[in-house]
Amino acid sequence: MAEPNLDQFITALEEGIAGGRFVKLTLAKPRGKDADLKNLYVRPVALKKGARLSFLYRHKTRDVVKNHTVEEGVRLIRELLGAEFLSGHLFMTVQDLRLEFKRRGESHLVKRAPTFTEPQPAEHDRRKRRSIQTAGNVYLQALGVTDERGEVRPAMGDKLRQINRFVETVGGLFAASPLAGREEISVVDMGSGKGYLTFAVYDYFNNALGVRATVEGVEARPELVELCNETARRAGFDRLSFQTGYIEDFGLSATDILIALHACDTATDDALFKGVSAGASIIITAPCCHKELRPQMRPPEPLRGVLRHGILLEREAESVTDSLRALLLEQAGYKVKVFEFVSTEHTRKNTLIAAVRLEGTSDREEALGEYRALKEFYGIREQRLEKLLCPF
Repeated sequence: MAEPNLDQFITALEEGIAGGRFVKLTLAKPRGKDADLKNLYVRPVALKKGARLSFLYRHKTRDVVKNHTVEEGVRLIRELLGAEFLSGHLFMTVQDLRLEFKRRGESHLVKRAPTFTEPQPAEHDRRKRRSIQTAGNVYLQALGVTDERGEVRPAMGDKLRQINRFVETVGGLFAASPLAGREEISVVDMGSGKGYLTFAVYDYFNNALGVRATVEGVEARPELVELCNETARRAGFDRLSFQTGYIEDFGLSATDILIALHACDTATDDALFKGVSAGASIIITAPCCHKELRPQMRPPEPLRGVLRHGILLEREAESVTDSLRALLLEQAGYKVKVFEFVSTEHTRKNTLIAAVRLEGTSDREEALGEYRALKEFYGIREQRLEKLLCPF
């Protein structure tokens, strides 16, 4: 039986390939026999034998790549849509098309403005763009990172390196998380400040990865909220918004990614709690101003010769604070990494706690035991995140 929406979708695909307007195609919502298959990604590649369509089959634990001639690939896509996959998202430089099937066979076709306005390189070994482009970048100029010619201002080179390193980190976490393969996600940045990284994350997901990301920044200073909302409007970022508020008071029911960079002292704990409570798949924080634990800490006997010096006790308190936070996140079902995301020559506030929610079960009891032992070793009575989570 003829399926007009499928015919229209395939015709647009064929015309897009022939005219050099085809960027990529995502098939989602699998319903075939392979229970591990999550998505199928199709993109044009240029091989020695000529133009091909590269099919990347993404499974839970592996990827499988197969290359087909254009004719074979288009025929296979037609066969798969509506049978093996219930959703198809076609990206072209003139428009995006989204085809959705219901299990009873009915279909719905939606046309949208293009996510990509320029064709992507078709080389077989092309690398994804992992940096923020400066040429013609409206928000980098508005925020003072670049001048009117798109050149980086002399004093802002470190800031741009920090921005690029951060989006690379976010991209890696996204690829390793349960969100990988998703076409739409939500992001909340708590304590967004002037919005450097908030804008970059929006730009990276929507324009580099082709993921429809709705991003919200939360900032206590109204003048920065006004600046960022105006800049988002000028940049045409219609799914990016900022609002005035404090982390502790902000109501967050759900989000896919939570970011909180340089939230002072226990505000970091408040942000972590918000992320866990909202079921975030990724939580990223860069702690700042560790004040809560230092007055509580009693230097253990083996370390008294070291921690009798104030500066060393301060550094130890920072390490212990972030270690306890990491263990509490592991106890809450996350895989956690603590690392330096930019060099100390760029900023001293460079420690990142990155947590990715685990699928299935995790050894929470082991993390809980380590948490209790660490508290006892340093004589710590209470910790803010523990109090918020109340896991035991």
